Amino acid sequence: MSLAVIHTRAQLGVEAPPVAVEVHLSGGLPSMSIVGLPETAVKESRERVRSALITAGFDFPQRRVTINLAPADLPKEGGRYDLAIAIGILSASGQLKGWKASPATEMIGELALSGDIRPVRGILPAAVAAGKLGRALVVAKENAEEAVMAEGTEVFAAAHLLELVAHLCRQQPLPAQVPADCTESVRPVPDLADVKGQLQARRALEVAAAGGHNLLFSGPPGSGKSMLAARLPGLLPPLEVGQRLEVAAIASVSGQSVAPACAGIRPFRSPHHTASAIALVGGGSHPRPGEISLAHQGVLFLDELPEFPRRVLEVLREPLETGEILISRAARQTRYPARFQLVAAMNPCPCGYHDDGTDRCLCTPDQIRRYQMKISGPLLDRIDLQLQVPALPAETLLQPGAAGESSAAVRERVMAALERQLGRQGKMNRELSGRELEQVCALDASTEALLVRVMQQSQLSARACHRLLRVARTLADLAGRDTVARQQLLEALAFRGLAGGGWC
Repeated sequence: MSLAVIHTRAQLGVEAPPVAVEVHLSGGLPSMSIVGLPETAVKESRERVRSALITAGFDFPQRRVTINLAPADLPKEGGRYDLAIAIGILSASGQLKGWKASPATEMIGELALSGDIRPVRGILPAAVAAGKLGRALVVAKENAEEAVMAEGTEVFAAAHLLELVAHLCRQQPLPAQVPADCTESVRPVPDLADVKGQLQARRALEVAAAGGHNLLFSGPPGSGKSMLAARLPGLLPPLEVGQRLEVAAIASVSGQSVAPACAGIRPFRSPHHTASAIALVGGGSHPRPGEISLAHQGVLFLDELPEFPRRVLEVLREPLETGEILISRAARQTRYPARFQLVAAMNPCPCGYHDDGTDRCLCTPDQIRRYQMKISGPLLDRIDLQLQVPALPAETLLQPGAAGESSAAVRERVMAALERQLGRQGKMNRELSGRELEQVCALDASTEALLVRVMQQSQLSARACHRLLRVARTLADLAGRDTVARQQLLEALAFRGLAGGGWC
């Protein structure tokens, strides 16, 4: 009897739990069975591995082959175990001269019938987990660029099964992979200098970037709402090392490119209004991350907000507060991070021209009310900045050289404000709790009396009050102030759509 144990990794959300592939050869009729809770694609690896070994010139053992994927209670899916199974069979049958299976090396990859090693999803979380244990990782060539993002993990990439065998038997060692420059493959982020006019909307973008606040633009078609929203990622600071790994891990398990995260660019997701609730928050029989997780540490832009089904929008309420989403199924639960900035755009009425200074709007008051009520009060309560974006006059639009500041200039002020926040409280203003707000947003007597009057007359909830204070704190940080003054509170009220209350 012969036994070989090869180490690999499963995929469970953005985690990569270890899996031991135990290959046992015994006497009896030739057969091959796989146990350990494999799903269909894993069971089919029997034929892929058999054909790959024979095509590569190896002998497939004419014995009883039993393969156990441990732990047995962890569901196994996909073709990621093919490579470990093939090497386990070769090792157990004595065809790898001079090499003995060791926990120091992990292998992940799908095999083609020709013996080629194909890429799989979720390599980055596996590389990070392997590196924490000081283990090397063998992957497909196409997965190498992603795997080396996990600093400290020794990565080897093979294109064919024969290359890996030559490496293991020390006949032709594979070179360790080194990180490549991924900035060349990333598209540039749109610049704020392209936007003409809209000074208040540009200011709102700066405040949203500086404090991580949610933002809603409302205005007629063609006023520049979508154009403004697309410029927000360019105002945000680059992703830090830890954030890059988080964002890249989500992209990895979703089968998307990790190059933008590698370059430090924050995600910008803009799903169509026909997206389902599962597409937005994630799910499925094998839970996958949704748009809110793909926008983690970046921006989620919802254009034509009232056109989204109301039940779809309501699923955003909890992630906006907690920064994560827990997807529960009968067999297991999967948790994905979802700390994103929500930027939304909407028209004021079905035709879009209500209250734009012209007589183009033909909507009845009842149609306007029903259209605006598609967005629930609790969801609006979670949006810090709510701004009207008017259409630009023709002379401003056609005036040459009327562009404002560039994204780089605004980003400098944003980063200065962020440094003040991190130095004072160790987190962004949007993450401040109620107790922390009492400490960093202390108001003088007259400003506090103003806030009390606003809350009473506008019937603001406690959540809305806290979000108002967070915006005022961000405005003070942009102004370089240690305290929140009356001016910052009034500007925060204006951004909340409460400027017409005669508070001055």
